[in-house]
Formats: sequence, C-alpha cells, structure tokens
Amino acid sequence: MSTVTRAYLDQRLAAAKRCSKEAAMAGVKAAAVATVAAAVPTLASVRMLPWVRAHLNPTGQALIISTVAGMAYFIVADKTILSMARKHSHEMAPEHLKNTSFH
Repeated sequence: MSTVTRAYLDQRLAAAKRCSKEAAMAGVKAAAVATVAAAVPTLASVRMLPWVRAHLNPTGQALIISTVAGMAYFIVADKTILSMARKHSHEMAPEHLKNTSFH
C-alpha cells in the first residue's frame, strides 16, 4: 500500500482549482452567448407580435433570458469539468491500463 504525500495532495488540489476555474470561465462565456441568443428573439417578438406583447410582461422576458443563460452556464461548466476529469484520470492511470486496445 502506498502512502499519499503532502506534495501529491497539493498537486491534486492545484489541478482541481485550475479545472474549476477553467470550467467557470467556459460557463461564463457560454452564458454570455446564450443571453444574447435568447434576448434578441425574445425582445423582438415582444415588439412585433401583438399576442406576445399582451401576454409577456418584462418579468417574463427576464425569466426567459436568465433561464437560458443559467442553463448554458451549468451545462457547459459541467461538461468542461467532466472532460477535464476524464483527461486527467487517463494521464494519471498506470501504463497497463492506458492501452485499451483489444489483443
């Protein structure tokens, strides 16, 4: 049984912090794009369609736009964390487990 050193734990903690920061930044970028992508048709439809103007107040408009932005943030951040975890787990794996080809 091998012992875990302080340096190993510090290295893993630094990698986790770097991964979470990168995932958060990717989520923020996706949320910004999704906000614009949701705001343009929502605000345009409120101005052009009488039914939407009558039934969708500013609170509803903000709810639609913020929901899309929130979903984009969490989906992209989660996918980024999972992909980085998969990459790092493959890098840290022993050599006999890295070769997954069938013999």
